[in-house]
Amino acid sequence: MTPTPSRAKIILAFAAVYILWGSTYLGIRYAIETLPPFLMAGTRFLTAGVILFAWATFNGDRVNSLAHWRRAFVIGALLLLCGNGGVTWAEKYIPTGLAALLVSTEPLWVVVLNWASTRKRPNAKVLFGVLMGLAGVALLVRGGLNNGRPISAPALAGAIVVLLAALAWASGSVYASRRPIKVSTSLASGMQMIAGGSLLLVLALLTGDFKRLNLGAASWVSLGAFAYLLIFGSLVGFTAYSWLLRNVTTARAATYAYVNPVVAVFLGWLLAHEPLTLRMLAAAAVIVGSVVLITTYGSDHTQPSDAIHESECPTPPCA
Repeated sequence: MTPTPSRAKIILAFAAVYILWGSTYLGIRYAIETLPPFLMAGTRFLTAGVILFAWATFNGDRVNSLAHWRRAFVIGALLLLCGNGGVTWAEKYIPTGLAALLVSTEPLWVVVLNWASTRKRPNAKVLFGVLMGLAGVALLVRGGLNNGRPISAPALAGAIVVLLAALAWASGSVYASRRPIKVSTSLASGMQMIAGGSLLLVLALLTGDFKRLNLGAASWVSLGAFAYLLIFGSLVGFTAYSWLLRNVTTARAATYAYVNPVVAVFLGWLLAHEPLTLRMLAAAAVIVGSVVLITTYGSDHTQPSDAIHESECPTPPCA
């Protein structure tokens, strides 16, 4: 029997994923104003990964199997290269709020992927919660977030890329839950970010981001946004999400995608002077209600069969 994580730890981890990741959409937009997107994202994750990996190694954690690195590259490719990289690129063409709304389809993908892989029909409350969350997203869109204007070809391409990015993130989340890297959370997060960051830098090289980099022309706003994304989006937020995947069900961890749009809309109102209507507030209430349903559904409070708790990995780490 392994000890159950404390309620306080779970609440703090969800707060980090819900609030901090909701703010990263705006941070990405500011960062890529004067920094190439794939180069910015790759540098952000590689730097954060090296810091976490070094910290974990300093505390005695070790990687004892090449299989751990193989899993890290699979997870890093799905979550960071395809998931975050797709969203980062798309934000050059679509608003941050719309990007967050499209990413909110990720919990639906998680439910579908789990259903397809296990042949086990989801709990009725889960399905209702997912539909309720999507209904809340629809209310937000109808509330004027896209200002009722027809979408341009680049914006349409960006929207499609974000939807595919949400599918990739869901796939990576399910894979990480079922095939975890059985080391400490810090070490696993560092490995995944090193892998994903390296792949993003390769993509940056192939797409010419290195040639487009001009630090002399980079604004302090972009550089400050990059620092914020590095510290709060990567070091804090990604580590919290990796920890949640080990300690709660994947469907519960994925509910951040319903809360992030609410945070993104609020920050748009607060910082970018975007309208905040009663319809939007009602949509936010519906979305939060869907999160409550999914996180409390039925009796499914157990962990995925292959998942482990951080406490199960003393030094040296689990094999």
